[in-house]
Parts: sequence; structure tokens; C-alpha cells
Amino acid sequence: MSVFTVGLNHTTAPLDLRGRFAFAPDQLPPALQALRQRLVRQTPEVALLSTCNRTELYVAADAAEVPQLVAPTIEWLAGHGQVTPEQLRHHTYVREHRDAARHAFRVAAGLDSMVLGEPQILGQMKQAVREADAAGTLGTTLHQLFQRSFSVAKDVRTSTEIGSHSISMAAASVRLAAQLFEDLRDIKVLFVGAGEMIELVATHFAARAPKGLAIANRTLERGEKLASRFGAEALRLADLPQRLHEYDAIVSCTASTLPIIGMGAVKSALKARRHRPMFMVDLAVPRDIEPEVATLSDVYLYTVDDLSALVQSAGERRQAAVAQAEAIIDAGVQSFTHWLEQRATVPLIQALQAQADDWRAGEIARARKLLAKGADIDTVLEALSRGLTQKLLHGAMAELHGSDGDARQQVAQTVSRLFLRNTPRNPAGSDGSQR
Repeated sequence: MSVFTVGLNHTTAPLDLRGRFAFAPDQLPPALQALRQRLVRQTPEVALLSTCNRTELYVAADAAEVPQLVAPTIEWLAGHGQVTPEQLRHHTYVREHRDAARHAFRVAAGLDSMVLGEPQILGQMKQAVREADAAGTLGTTLHQLFQRSFSVAKDVRTSTEIGSHSISMAAASVRLAAQLFEDLRDIKVLFVGAGEMIELVATHFAARAPKGLAIANRTLERGEKLASRFGAEALRLADLPQRLHEYDAIVSCTASTLPIIGMGAVKSALKARRHRPMFMVDLAVPRDIEPEVATLSDVYLYTVDDLSALVQSAGERRQAAVAQAEAIIDAGVQSFTHWLEQRATVPLIQALQAQADDWRAGEIARARKLLAKGADIDTVLEALSRGLTQKLLHGAMAELHGSDGDARQQVAQTVSRLFLRNTPRNPAGSDGSQR
């Protein structure tokens, strides 16, 4: 058996496209059964993880069949989202075998999330497993994959500082906002600008699912493009004075040489808000927000320097934590791969046990017949033991006698390992012959 995953997430697909592939909880059982029916010849194990930031299908099947299952899985998912398979492939990733296990473990540990180390994804993965189990599509291999991913995630969270410290000014912004507001899901956030830093901060805030998001930019088209990724409203900079009071948190980072949010605009906004607090972050150099705004009693303004101090104190520790987490994941992948390899020998082990049982049953039946005829018990036991021994060694002896040269030497070494494990003698000579 082996596993593979097909998915799309916040790094590979825009929000509108991700929305096409979102599955509500009540859609999961019929979706899982439909996919399994699509792949019915192989009757694989299937699980589906669907969140606001990712949709991933996990499939377990015979290792030789995995390459043939990827394409129909993508086609089925494309049909659900009403796009062509070619369109979907541009936004998906495929992980197979060890890489699929590594991906699952990184997702569970929060290393593949919008916000590094966030804990919500673990609960979402557990729910996906419960749904697959209820739908009857989980199976032993996927069960092991996910249970091991949960164990790895627990080790990462208890053995490292993932999730405890900020590693970027974007993450620090969210952390400071969380200290001011009781629940970030109840606030509206405004981002001013549409550059790389604003995109990063918006990603971190979006992961906390605030009540509303908006992006104001000098070029409306660019602002709309970024806003579409997060399901946000796009505003013109000229609209800020009239709209500023609507937002509880404002993060600004533009290339303007002069402040674009002045003291007067913030005072007016506070008045309209009846002095409910405003959280403001100015990541621009030079400043986007007039420094005098910080003197207002209901405004909590942080500059790029303020955030840099927070990040510097935590960055080295988080970097070390990520390295530790990856080491834990490596060990988990190795363990799961070893388990899969052991599983591959199960049919052989079962066949060996069945053959041994047949031999035993045959010899016991023969012994009972001899005893019924009045044969001496010691003679019967001798015959029984000799019969079993001959049957056990017959295959090995036949291979030894039927091979020659290098093949004979390899067979002799294998037979020695199998039957003479605790014997100090080595009966195989250097030329492969028996002494």
C-alpha cells in the first residue's frame, strides 16, 4: 500500500477558486463515496480535508496503482468545482508516498498554515478523519497516516515553541491586535496599500477570520486584485476619511513620501465611533500615519520599530523551533514508511502461516492414524517430527540443489540467515558450496 494527496491551498489558489472546492460537513460523506466509486476498480481508501484555506484529498491504494489514480482524482475534483482538469492542475499540488506523509504531518503541525503553528488545523484534520470513518472510506492505511500525524503534531507542540513566538512583523501585528480585542472574529480590519508587506499581514489576519476586511489602494485595480484573494472590499484612498471610522484595526504600508492618515481624520473617526478603541500599525518608512495620532487616548499605534523589537526577541527561538519540528516530522515519516513496508509483507506472512498449518494438520492426521493402529508412541512422535522437518526444509534444499555459481552463494547465505540465526557455524563456503 501507498498514499498520495492532491490539494490546493492559500499558496497555490486565489480565494474565489478555493471557494469552488470548499465542502460543507454534510457534503463530505457523499463526496467521499462518489470519489471512491469513481476509483471503484482499485477500491482505495479516501479522506477529504476542506477548510477556508485548503482542500486536500488523501488516497491510499496499492503502490503500483497510485500513478494511475492521480489523474482521475484530479478530474473528479475539477468536476466538483466546475473547472477543467487543466485549469485545476495549475493550482494543485500532488504528493506521493513519503512526500504525502511528510505533507500530512506538516499540515497537522501547523507548518503549512497561513500563520505558522496555528492550532485550528489539527481539529479540522481530526474532523476529516471522523467523516471518512463514518462514510466507510478510511481504511487501515489512512487511519495510520492520520493517527501518526496527530502524534507528530502533539510532539511538535509539546517539544518546540512553534506557535509561542512571532517570527514576522505581520504575525506580531496580529498578536498585538489579539491583546487589545477580546476576539478578532468580531473586528473589521482595513489594510492601506497593496504591496508585499500588506499581502503578508492580510494573510495573517485573514487566518483569524475577522468580521470584515478591506483594502484601500491608490490604484483601485491592484487593490481589487489583492482583495479578491481574501474576500475583502476594495476602496480608493480618497474614500478613507469617510470610511475610517468603520474599522477597528488599520494596517498601513505604502510608498507615499507623506502621511496619508492624519490627526484630523483619526479624530473624526474616533468621534463617529464614540471613542471605541482603534488599533493602528504603521509599517511604512517614511510614515503613513502622522506620529501625533499616538497621543490620542483611544488609539493604539505601533510603528515598524515597535514591531521589529518584538520580532527580534522571538525570531531566533522560532527558527530553532521550526528546525526541531522538521526533525520530529522526519522521524515520523521514517516510522510511517517502515510501517508501510512491513504491511507489504503481510500477505506473504499469511501464506507462510497457512502453509505451516496445512503441514501440521497433515502430520497430526497421519500420527493419529498410526496411534489408532497401535503404533508405539515414541515411533509416532519421531515420524511426526521428521515429517514436519522435511516439509520445512524441502523448499530451501530444493533451491540450494537447483542453483549454481553466484545464485547458489546468495541462496546459501539466505538459508543461513533464515535457519541458522543462532548457530555460530557458517556452512556456506566462499564459493557458495556446503561444507
